[in-house]
Amino acid sequence: MNCLKTLLFAFLAFCTCSISYSQNQPIKLLFENPHYFEYNSKPTALITSAEHYGAVLNADFNFEKYLNTLHEEGMNYTRIFMASYFEIPSKSFSIKHNTLAPEANKVIVPWLTKTENGEVKYDWNTYNPVYFERLNDFMSLAQELDIIVEVTLFSSIYNDDHWEMNPQNPCNRVDGSGTLDRKLVHTTENGELFTLQKSYVTKLVNALNAFDNFFFEIQNEPWSDRGTTVLNIANTYTLDGPNWQVKVDVADEKSLEWQEAIAETIATTEAKLPKKHLIAQNYSNFKAPIASVSKHISILNFHYNWPESATWNYHWDKVIGFDESGFAGSADMVYRRQAWVFMLSGGGLFNSLDYSFFPGKEDGTGQNEAPGGGSIALRQELKILSETLHTIDLRKAHPAESDIIGAPGMIAYALSDGNEGWLAYLIEAGAATTQLIVKTSRESTYNVASINTLTGETNNLGTFSASNQRLSIPVSLINGEIALKIKALKPTE
Repeated sequence: MNCLKTLLFAFLAFCTCSISYSQNQPIKLLFENPHYFEYNSKPTALITSAEHYGAVLNADFNFEKYLNTLHEEGMNYTRIFMASYFEIPSKSFSIKHNTLAPEANKVIVPWLTKTENGEVKYDWNTYNPVYFERLNDFMSLAQELDIIVEVTLFSSIYNDDHWEMNPQNPCNRVDGSGTLDRKLVHTTENGELFTLQKSYVTKLVNALNAFDNFFFEIQNEPWSDRGTTVLNIANTYTLDGPNWQVKVDVADEKSLEWQEAIAETIATTEAKLPKKHLIAQNYSNFKAPIASVSKHISILNFHYNWPESATWNYHWDKVIGFDESGFAGSADMVYRRQAWVFMLSGGGLFNSLDYSFFPGKEDGTGQNEAPGGGSIALRQELKILSETLHTIDLRKAHPAESDIIGAPGMIAYALSDGNEGWLAYLIEAGAATTQLIVKTSRESTYNVASINTLTGETNNLGTFSASNQRLSIPVSLINGEIALKIKALKPTE
């Protein structure tokens, strides 16, 4: 009997440990449908409108208020830069209040610094405990609030002014010597810096390993410093010149080689640690069919996305991310519509770059001069999208553009719920009233509800029957757009 009790106790202890472990794992790809995430044992899509990446490195930024604001407003995701890159106050990218551009004496970096002849020098061989304490506090609160953090390790440097102040510049490093072309910084041809970069990554991987609520991103916009053009998206005769909005660039071979080395550093370091975290790679602006994906990469990130970035790359069976919006004015409409279109095209992550957050306005009520938007209203609208999307079983969801037969005078997108039903989104393009015609596989009856994408108000439109494998639904738009929840009814319903 005592042996039986001992075995029973051991079995219960094993079960308890197993349950505890299953509830305490890092965010991962959803096993049944890797176009989405699993977190806290739940299928999850990430949708947010978040500050400009300086929440940890900017000492003036009250991240406690910021994270609590995100949580209260239904945002489940934010993105931070780790201080290998920061920007120039009131100058970089015409952003007046820029969280990523702290005043000189308010920048917190991972390395200790010293002043030599009035200039700040970064000691890449000695780490700054103040930075890591702030990072730990930020991550702890984010985890408590169920906010996923995208940890971006590096960024393109964009111009000589940014390089002049950058911690990776040998002129700004303690014991640094010589010069370095900024366009070689994120390649394996950067001299002694490559070893320092890998040591920095290893330090951050170790410091963050205990947390479940994050994934790594290797580099922000690598094509900006080392790009090769793959698409003409403006039908112009030539792509020469500074206008980045007429073409699609991807990172060149030297950049990809370096990115793979950094991904390998993350994976090799974590192989010796208790937890393993996802890694994202940032591929291009707008849209591009990715030629190959590293074995280390689980998240395919794009900026300023067109829906094709999701549809062209859906076959990779990874999460596809709209990692940064902006440069389209301050109106909420454009970013709301971007989010609905992208997520219904198969995306699993959306981040609106929100300039209403900055030091002193960590509650997201700020008025800013910037190339993008952000507001309480926009975050409310994104919350409506997130809540609506999570009413579908994401284990079965998939884009269903081919199910749409027609929507005259409208642009229509559809996400299948995997049970002969859809979440549809329609935008006016010539008609405010029309019909949505959907292809069905059986002669079923469907319940249809409309969702006001600005207010969240739902309206039951009634039941409709399919005929000849077609379901026709009359549609009247509100504010030029509408969402529809279409559910197949069982015979008894």
